[in-house]
Amino acid sequence: MGFWDNLKDKTSELSEDLKTKVSKFKNADFADASMAMCALIAAADGTIDSSERQKTAAFITSNSTLRIFDVSELRTKFDHYCNRLQADYDFGKIEAIQSISKLRKKQDQARAVIQVGIIIGGADGNFDDNEKGAVCEACFAVGISPSEFNLEGRKKI
Repeated sequence: MGFWDNLKDKTSELSEDLKTKVSKFKNADFADASMAMCALIAAADGTIDSSERQKTAAFITSNSTLRIFDVSELRTKFDHYCNRLQADYDFGKIEAIQSISKLRKKQDQARAVIQVGIIIGGADGNFDDNEKGAVCEACFAVGISPSEFNLEGRKKI
């Protein structure tokens, strides 16, 4: 099964509950954190492959859960984080994690962003250790235990 088919399958697995929650989250912090999470997953191995970046961008623009946002704004935010990660991975990662950490006091939104990261990470059929590490880092940033998402034993990256 190809990346795109897997991505569609994973997307369809989103619960109606998550879709309902996301519709309540129409705010800049949630949009920024979601795109930061997507970029972190795309760059989880330290680089961003252009085809992976394009496929992730396609997911963002076609995902029904994220349709509450202007697609061009999401794409701009995603590209911003990807560009920062490509220019200097360590500083780009800090900026992305800071964006995600803004949801620390909004735990329902933080959990939704973590779920988006898990879906993106597993979309190719292989939720690898680098991607799991990126999701764990996001969990730590918002004060949520990675074990809540079956990521026990993961360390901060």
